[in-house]
Amino acid sequence: MLEDNYPLALVTGAADRLGKAFAIALAREGFAILLHYHLSAEKAGQTAAEMRLSGVPVYQFSADLTDPTKVHALFSYIDTLPQKLRIVVNSAGIMQKSEAGELSIDEWDVTLDLNLRAPFLITQQAAKRMMPGGLIINISDVGAQKNWTRYPAYLVSKSALETLTRVLAKTYAPYIRINAIALGLVLPSEDIKPAEWKSLVERTPLKRPITQSEVVSALDYLVKNEAVNGQVLVLDGGYSFI
Repeated sequence: MLEDNYPLALVTGAADRLGKAFAIALAREGFAILLHYHLSAEKAGQTAAEMRLSGVPVYQFSADLTDPTKVHALFSYIDTLPQKLRIVVNSAGIMQKSEAGELSIDEWDVTLDLNLRAPFLITQQAAKRMMPGGLIINISDVGAQKNWTRYPAYLVSKSALETLTRVLAKTYAPYIRINAIALGLVLPSEDIKPAEWKSLVERTPLKRPITQSEVVSALDYLVKNEAVNGQVLVLDGGYSFI
């Protein structure tokens, strides 16, 4: 396939964890990949090398998405690429632990700027460049429907992201579809202790975490089923109703 004939997929936060899994899955499906990362340059390079084994073009771009000028710089770079943007996965996010009474303005702002404003700005820019048939997927959390007191900014950002997903899906239809995947327990965060993670998993109806392959399968479903728009696909093993 000629280099400019590959459809392009932008995956934010793709150096590691689920962002990496999304990017690798799309590479295996024949998408050129724009791998966004912020500070994880070494991991981004390793992920890019792994994706190139699929034989597709892979590009890397570092940007702090809490800065709107960096979002614009990201899309200015996209304009230099030979491929046309087809898919965006807004996977970059931050989950800071802090009680509401102790949460600083800076902590609030950085969480909302990355988890909510960045996907909004990215959608605005992507919509200007996508041909009909484009797809944007926002990565949410089952916590959007919970009331975890230790993560107020995170929960607000994800709840608002799901509302934004529905609003933008209606705005950009029928040319671009916009959906979200709300995840339950997949990978433990860095600040959670193994015993606490095990306890959380044991409370779920399935008694196990969601696997990365199951998350990728949800992505594949949204990519291939073009009737799905404005939906939040919950993938949590029943965690949302405990």
